[in-house]
Amino acid sequence: MSAISIRKAVPADLEALRSVMDAAIGELQAGFLTPEQVESSRAVMGLDRQLVDDGTYFVAEFDGEIAGCGGWSRRATLYGGDHSTGLREPRLLDPATEAARIRAMYTVPAYARRGVGRALLAHCEAAAKAEGFSTCELMGTMSGVPLYTVSGYVVIEEIEDSRGGAPVPLKRMSKRL
Repeated sequence: MSAISIRKAVPADLEALRSVMDAAIGELQAGFLTPEQVESSRAVMGLDRQLVDDGTYFVAEFDGEIAGCGGWSRRATLYGGDHSTGLREPRLLDPATEAARIRAMYTVPAYARRGVGRALLAHCEAAAKAEGFSTCELMGTMSGVPLYTVSGYVVIEEIEDSRGGAPVPLKRMSKRL
């Protein structure tokens, strides 16, 4: 079996990452959300170029093929893509008192349940810890919650985001590093 390699995402990856995200949103959420909720979730999910610019977004590869992507942030934005209205908060977090954010975790559907998400999550947690953060938070989609739960995250808040039309259930989760 091939090993997963992880590297920093670069601007040249952006179009490929958008394709990964589009496929993951459309296919991996299908068993958890209605078709209307899947479409609605596109309003609050997707690419956040700030993560790439900050050097905190990563690409996971199997034999040189993109298998997934995900990142973490030292900024206050908890979730949402460049296009998401009302979710952007670029303020830098204080690692002594605030939680780093795990952000925009996506797996290519063909690579689902092969350790891609777990590898990216561990990589991001280690990077956040190396910068002095002792806690991580994330906004989990229903398809992501099982991974986050098994990785030690606990639900601290449940919300529904209706910015895209249909209400999309999300779970804010936290983990001490």
